[in-house]
Amino acid sequence: MPLNPALSILFPGQGSQEPGMGKDLAEADSGIMNIWKKAESISGIDLRGIYWDGDEAEMANTRNLQPALTVVNIALWTCVAGKATPACTAGHSLGEFSALAAAEALSVDAVLETVSLRGRLMAEADPAGTGTMAAVLKMELADVEAVVRESAEAVGEMIRVANYNTPGQFVLSGTKAAIADAAERVKTRKGRAVPLSVSGAFHSPLMNEAAKELSAHMAKLNWNKPKFPVYCNVNGKAVADAASLKDIMPTQMTSSVMWIDTIRNQFDAGMRTFVEVGPKGVLGKMLGQILKPVADSSEWSSVSVGNLEAAQAYLAE
Repeated sequence: MPLNPALSILFPGQGSQEPGMGKDLAEADSGIMNIWKKAESISGIDLRGIYWDGDEAEMANTRNLQPALTVVNIALWTCVAGKATPACTAGHSLGEFSALAAAEALSVDAVLETVSLRGRLMAEADPAGTGTMAAVLKMELADVEAVVRESAEAVGEMIRVANYNTPGQFVLSGTKAAIADAAERVKTRKGRAVPLSVSGAFHSPLMNEAAKELSAHMAKLNWNKPKFPVYCNVNGKAVADAASLKDIMPTQMTSSVMWIDTIRNQFDAGMRTFVEVGPKGVLGKMLGQILKPVADSSEWSSVSVGNLEAAQAYLAE
């Protein structure tokens, strides 16, 4: 398999789910169908029933979504992996675990076990419903950070920037009171705050207890040297050894997602072709916004591989 030194593989996370995802792949390949069955056995959830025949609410439930989307990401990677060895990989939040599987830092079974546990822990982390999240649009980072500081001081409760998605899209995570206060401050600055339908304040210290159990699980896994570097959410930097991945990944649930840094650091390292392997093409749409301030659009390209037809087209190029 040829090495493409300018190729990055990206895997999406929560929010990229869609009805029927992965069905075409599974029906075309018994090996992929077996990955669905394995994930259902590990999670104890009828994933195919939910995502091939279920309703939107069940599809958005993080307990169900995490193993299901991971299966689809891995299935799509299985389809296209033979075309070229990438120079690196990365995944957005949940998608980072698909990146670990693609790089063979963890086995597919270990990844499915981990995301199934992660989904359950995150779903159960806030039974009182004290935490939530909101996307902030049409505001500069400095203004978003000012809002976070002002709301934390005014309310006296936890709030942080949880996702640095693009220079014009950030996600706040915190208590409901702090997020509500921030939303009003966003409006006064002519920005837009969009509440997210989540079961807690993900990527924040409010996930500390859940993170402890996930960390204990991950410490017992067999970590391998990745076949190619994984750019990690926690700091946006490349990690190329097993020990460092084992150390950094347990902090992912409570740390911010540094996606802007992840993409720009890859570009600085020579990545010029970005292939998103997963449904909906969300990350591909972010690329232009992230790279526009630092690179001309003629300097890089992106491809979205979200279903069997797209995978076949990519392989035929």
